[in-house]
Amino acid sequence: MKFVIDMMGGDNGVKATISGTKEFIKRHKDVELFLVGNLDDLSEFKNMPNITLVESKSVLKMDVDPLSALKDKDSSLMVAIKTYLDNKCDALISAGSTGALLSASIFKIKRIEGITRPCLITSFPTVKKNKKFVVCDLGANNSNTKEELVQFAIMGSIYYSIVYHAVNPSVYLLSNGTEEEKGSPLNKEAYPLLKECKSINFKGNIEGRDPLFGDIDVLVTDGYTGNIFLKSVEGTAKAMSRMIKEAFKKNILTMIGYLFSKSGVNEIKERMDYKNVGGALLMGVNGVVIKAHGSSDTKSFLSALENGYKLVSVNIVEKFKEELSK
Repeated sequence: MKFVIDMMGGDNGVKATISGTKEFIKRHKDVELFLVGNLDDLSEFKNMPNITLVESKSVLKMDVDPLSALKDKDSSLMVAIKTYLDNKCDALISAGSTGALLSASIFKIKRIEGITRPCLITSFPTVKKNKKFVVCDLGANNSNTKEELVQFAIMGSIYYSIVYHAVNPSVYLLSNGTEEEKGSPLNKEAYPLLKECKSINFKGNIEGRDPLFGDIDVLVTDGYTGNIFLKSVEGTAKAMSRMIKEAFKKNILTMIGYLFSKSGVNEIKERMDYKNVGGALLMGVNGVVIKAHGSSDTKSFLSALENGYKLVSVNIVEKFKEELSK
C-alpha cells in the first residue's frame, strides 16, 4: 500500500500527525508513506525505510474558501493530492479543511462515474457490543436535493455491505418523527423516492435519539443535519464521560464503588469514544480519501490512518464501482 498524509492540516497540525503516524508505522510495515509538510518539522522521519518526505510551503486555514484553496498549489493539501496522483497511491489522509479537501478531490481525483455529490461517511458505535451503523452525509455538503439523498442511501448501503459483510442492510432517514409525513421539506420530498428505490432496504424515518441503540445499519441525512448529528453525539459522549468521573469522585464510598466497576466503566468509555473512529471516507470520489477530525489528537488521527488501511484492504473503491454498476 502507498499512503499520502497531509501532516500539516488540522487544528493541532504536527502535534497530532507526527505521533499518530509514528504509531501507525510501528503497526504496519507493509505501507509506503509519503509525508507532506515542512521538512524541518518532519526531520525525525528522514532516512526511515518506506518513508518519503515531500515539501510543502504553506498550510491552508480551516475556514479557507475552497476555490482559493485550489489556487494555493504549494499548500500541504494540494501538494498531497498531487503526490497521491503522481505516485498512484492507495489512500490520502488529511485533517485539514473539509471544503478544501472536498473541492480538491472532486477536481483532481475526480468523481466516480454516476455520482452526483460525494458524501462523508463513517461508522458510529452503539450500545450493542461490536455493532455499528454508518451515517452519510456527515458534512461534505451544506445543502442537498432529494435525488442526492437517495444516492447517499445507495452509497451508504453499499459501504455497509462491503465493510461489514452484510446482506440487504437496513436504511433509515434521519427525521424529527417516525411517521411518513414528518420531516423537513427536503425529507418529505426524498421519502417517496427512497421508498420506491429497489436498490436499498428502506425502513422509513428514525429520530435522532434511536440510532445509538444499534437497530439500524445506515442512517441517511443531508450534510448540514448530518454534521450536527455527528457533533451532538460526540459532545454527548464527552459530557457523559465527564459526569461519570464526577459521580465517582463524590466521596470515599463512590471511589470504592469505582474500583469494583472500573473495567465496565472503561469498556463503555472506550466503546463510545469517537476518537476510535477518527476519520470519514469521502465516498464517491475515485480513491480512498479520508477526512480526519479537524481537532484530531494522536488517538483520533491514528484511527483515521487505520480506517484508511482497512478500506484499502477491502478494496472499497473497486467493489463500490462494481456494486454501483448493478
